[in-house]
Amino acid sequence: MGRHLIAELYGCDVSILRNLEALRTTLLEAAEASGAKVLGEFFKKFPQGGGVTGILAIAESHLSIHTWPEYGYAAVDLFTCGERVDPWKAYEVICKNIRPKRAYVKELKRGFIEVEEVWQKEE
Repeated sequence: MGRHLIAELYGCDVSILRNLEALRTTLLEAAEASGAKVLGEFFKKFPQGGGVTGILAIAESHLSIHTWPEYGYAAVDLFTCGERVDPWKAYEVICKNIRPKRAYVKELKRGFIEVEEVWQKEE
């Protein structure tokens, strides 16, 4: 049903990690590159040079980023459903824009359950 990328990005451009508008633009570009349809958004900048948390609700699930500029770190979560949207294209845009020196990414396949393994609540 879906693909879920979990990315740990280290050594990122600190000025971007603090910049709400740059991160908002980055996630919107990532959504467009992946083929996702944006339904809504929420972004929050934390005070005193803190980081940014941002999420795009997309028709196919969500794209999110949480930053810690003091560590040059960003946590990125890209969950897409269906065959049409490619989370790896979103990931490429994010990396291009925040320029991590190191990145670790894991892809999880979501929702692939055998029919006979479906759990049912007992009444």
